[in-house]
Amino acid sequence: MVIKKDTLDQLLAGRDPREVFAKDGLVDELKKALANRVLSAELDDHLDGEAAAGNANRRNGYSKKTVLGESSKLELRIPRDREGTFDPKLIAKYQRRFPGFDAKIISMYARGMSVREIQGHLLEIYGLDVSPDLISTVTDAVLETVSEWQNRPLETSYPLIFFDAMRVKIRDEGLVRNKAVYLALGVQADGTKDILGIWIETTEGAKFWLRVMNELKNRGVEDVLIAVVDGLKGFPEAINAVFPQAIVQTCIVHLIRHSLEFVSWKDRKPLVPALRMIYRAKDAEAGMAALEAFDAGFWGKKYPAIALAWRRNWDRVIPFFAFPEGVRKIIYTTNAIEALNAKLRRAVKIRGHFPTDDAATKLIYLVLRDAAAEWKMASREWGEAKSQFAVLFEDRFITR
Repeated sequence: MVIKKDTLDQLLAGRDPREVFAKDGLVDELKKALANRVLSAELDDHLDGEAAAGNANRRNGYSKKTVLGESSKLELRIPRDREGTFDPKLIAKYQRRFPGFDAKIISMYARGMSVREIQGHLLEIYGLDVSPDLISTVTDAVLETVSEWQNRPLETSYPLIFFDAMRVKIRDEGLVRNKAVYLALGVQADGTKDILGIWIETTEGAKFWLRVMNELKNRGVEDVLIAVVDGLKGFPEAINAVFPQAIVQTCIVHLIRHSLEFVSWKDRKPLVPALRMIYRAKDAEAGMAALEAFDAGFWGKKYPAIALAWRRNWDRVIPFFAFPEGVRKIIYTTNAIEALNAKLRRAVKIRGHFPTDDAATKLIYLVLRDAAAEWKMASREWGEAKSQFAVLFEDRFITR
């Protein structure tokens, strides 16, 4: 619909252009007028329906109601009917905010802004004096969605599940503690990604991971082909206790990153090709030979802790060599989760720390939700890997 130029000229006549979009300016007046017109039309429609049903209902004046909009407070005239059966769709009886207002608050919260920062932003930019309690009420509503999401049914089988962790600061019993946020990202048979869950714990271990695995099983997961992990303590034992056929694979990139922690900045770039000889070997035997050569060479002697780290994790590196190139590219790293963690770290860095586990959960869920909305299709390597999975795992690789 195109608004006629003459109509716009009439609206703008005699107005200061700078005040058109200001608080209580022309735009706010239009919003108010349109809202009142819609409410009146809704009541007309309701009364027509009542008359058709044989009810002698009619108008009964107006009630004033202040509603929070996306950029201002609007004082509306809510029409009433004599029988009290009219419930507007635009603004329901007990509703005090336009739907877009809640979305704006949640969007700011998802970007790492605290309740007080959101309050200050709304006051400074829009002139809206919104209480912290109202903002908390809006964001707390997300927890109901999180609970439903965290308990939703899952697929019966996942070719790949990536597990990873990041540390966040959360206030607990009066002290700010480092807690781990654990993520599980599943790749389905068609290559699409799905975040399976979020768990926040102070410590990790076999008991914790056993609980996570049992939770996944209770939500419908019957089989996992490959689990890629970042050296998470107690995980291999836990997953094999619940999914005994699952292959547990150490994330190679995490192992490389851990190796580089021992290396000075100037040596990192020239050292990486030497590590590449290990994980790009044709098989496990060749990989071990490359590791022995690295250990005996210049870099191994200068940084002996690197070879020790690889040997310590070698049992979980070996499965990698058994797969063809197409599958190796997929399980090579937890890049999918790393991309999520990068977004999470940006939001967490802005916040500094969280007052409760629930506050952290809300933010993390919102960041993950926005990230997942950008996933449109399977990765380009999945086509080759899919055919390899079908051969390697036969009837365990379930497609639809």
